[in-house]
Amino acid sequence: MEQKLGQLMDVWHTIHDKVQSHLPASCTEGGEQVHFNRHGHSRGDHEMASFRSFERPDGQTAPPEGYGEYSEMDEYEGKMNGMVNNEGMGEFGGEMGKPGAKLSEWQAGWNVTNAIQGMFIVSLPYAVLHGGYWGVGALVFVAYICCYTGKILVDCLYEQNERGEIRRVRDSYVGIAQECLGEKYGGKLVNTAQIIELLMTCILYVVLCGDLLIGSFPDGIIDQRSWMMVCTMLLLPCAFITDLRIVSTLSFWCTVTHIIINIIIFGYCFIQIGDWQWSKVTFRLDVQTFPIMLGIVVFSYTSQIFLPGLEGNMRDPSRFDCMLDWSHIAAAAFKVYSGGLFAYIGFMTFGDETQEVITNNLPTRGFKDLVNLTLVIKALLAYPLPYYAAASLIESAFFRGKPTDQRPDGEGIQPFPTCWARDNDLRVWAVALRVMLVLFTMFMAISIPHFALLMGLIGSFTGTMLSFVWPCVFHMKLKWNTMEFNTITWEVFIICIGVFCGIIGIFTSLSALIDAYHIPLPYPGPHPLQG
Repeated sequence: MEQKLGQLMDVWHTIHDKVQSHLPASCTEGGEQVHFNRHGHSRGDHEMASFRSFERPDGQTAPPEGYGEYSEMDEYEGKMNGMVNNEGMGEFGGEMGKPGAKLSEWQAGWNVTNAIQGMFIVSLPYAVLHGGYWGVGALVFVAYICCYTGKILVDCLYEQNERGEIRRVRDSYVGIAQECLGEKYGGKLVNTAQIIELLMTCILYVVLCGDLLIGSFPDGIIDQRSWMMVCTMLLLPCAFITDLRIVSTLSFWCTVTHIIINIIIFGYCFIQIGDWQWSKVTFRLDVQTFPIMLGIVVFSYTSQIFLPGLEGNMRDPSRFDCMLDWSHIAAAAFKVYSGGLFAYIGFMTFGDETQEVITNNLPTRGFKDLVNLTLVIKALLAYPLPYYAAASLIESAFFRGKPTDQRPDGEGIQPFPTCWARDNDLRVWAVALRVMLVLFTMFMAISIPHFALLMGLIGSFTGTMLSFVWPCVFHMKLKWNTMEFNTITWEVFIICIGVFCGIIGIFTSLSALIDAYHIPLPYPGPHPLQG
């Protein structure tokens, strides 16, 4: 097994090297170099640097060996890196770059592509059940909008000075929100949305574990909620993780598992080609359930929360737009081929019986159990990164920074003392709070144990606001005098789509959750959305 895995990894690296060698060294060779104004911020203040595990509370740095390289398997590292803010730039902190920790556009694009892939592919056949061909089309349309809003969000970081030079005057999504919505509430509003999205991602992983295990052992003495509790016990060690390299290792194996599972399910669906239910996929648009599907798709594309920090951490930020283009094209192609086509084929294989997690449709008991247990392992491996991000963001927002001789309780204006002792270890009460955060995700998962419905609800709320509405609102507020009429019209259209789909999606998702909440688990009959 180890030999085959080694051969597989050799093939992967060979393909990766060949693809990279055929790409241009720069997406925009000969393009104008964007100038930056750092405004005298100290190193380590950048939001991309805030999560690095080698920045210790005493202010010393101990970068790990080979730090200049990047991890190809950090599925959520991009999202995570845009969350935390250091003290000294307001309540929710500021961000500027750490010298020597810059990324090429290839590395940055890989992080973006990985950030918008994840476990959620297993719910895309369920999305096709309720969205038909519209669901497949939404994978491309939402990718285009999210790519556009990512560009205009980064454009909000820059202003033209009196000499006509483009300068970077803001450093993060939070900084943009503070400029547009006010110092008091702007940053808090965006940070709250970020925390909600990260914690909900953790909750979704716990829900998915319970859904998969009850699908494998439906007649056992342990029900779905009890399985969630068992899985949470395995996740408690996450509270003790303070080294991002550990999380990166877990993310590597998470992505390897992701590829294997997709190949297995794809292969099974093609074996069943003779029984595909072609007539089941229609152009009919179900107004009641389509917003839930759209919320699932939007949630899978949300990456705006980390783009400002990622752009600021690039060696040549003038290449950002091109990087964002090809990374979203790659992600959309993967989702349409291995997501949309996978969803399409998965739904044609199982038809109206398609469940929220498609692996529960596999007919052979042993085959289904093997696949489901592998997916449970993947979910457990994926949990630490969004959890680590959420914990770090909460820490920077409410707890003071590094302890010093003058301020043993930590530097900063946050209301609570620092979580770190002088020996660079977490204080006992800080570890207890982290454990409580893990338990909180479990209690929320137990309360709302429906994977796809919960994902649609989150995507309709934080996803549409972070990816659709706020980038356009902030861009028009800051750049109104220089915008053309067509651009204004397009951004107003995006805002309208985001608000409309967000409101409808929240309403329909909540209604479906309320209906599903009163049905014992697992479902004894048809799913509440299926009538």
